[in-house]
Amino acid sequence: MHPAGSALGIMGGTFDPIHYGHLVTAEVARHAFGLEQVVFVPSRRPPHKEGQKVTDPEHRYLMTVLATIDNPAFRVSRVEVERPGNSYTVDTVREFRRAVRPQTELFFITGADAIMEILTWREPKELLGMCRFIAATRPGYPLEALMSLIRTLNQGSGCRVEPLEVPALAISSSDIRRRVARGEPIRYLVPGAVENYIIKNGLYRGEEPGRGAGS
Repeated sequence: MHPAGSALGIMGGTFDPIHYGHLVTAEVARHAFGLEQVVFVPSRRPPHKEGQKVTDPEHRYLMTVLATIDNPAFRVSRVEVERPGNSYTVDTVREFRRAVRPQTELFFITGADAIMEILTWREPKELLGMCRFIAATRPGYPLEALMSLIRTLNQGSGCRVEPLEVPALAISSSDIRRRVARGEPIRYLVPGAVENYIIKNGLYRGEEPGRGAGS
């Protein structure tokens, strides 16, 4: 555990839309690693989704605000929404590193699937030096490859990546988009305010049910 104020969680993602899996992951990570706050950072243009249709960043930002507003330990940052071009994690973590006290430890919370690709991210060595990573997995996720990568990444540099099992991660944004496109219910998969926002703004209705995957 950390003294109050010395550990901050950053949860990056497309949040298209944000759902209870994201929220439970953030809360479980906050408790497990003694984080004072978790900051959700919706991406503007995720480089790993080049060529895929992604909902306007303002919609995704507002849904994230609605989903997190009732938790005083959660807040939402516009740092990627307002930064032009592709949203690279290393740029975001640099901005947070400059903004917090030198002794504050940063934890970047993301899915295990994303961690498996971390060596293909921009400037992975610098990134791993600036923050620790929490790799969230769903029950039944095949851990062998993940644990092998974690052992490699942690060699000689302390514990930089840690796994965290989160039952609610069985929920996925891609499944929610498909459900909306088919006219199926999404209640209890997303907060009520997010469901209402999706309905009010007509999001996902005209989409191909098979489009895209992931958060």
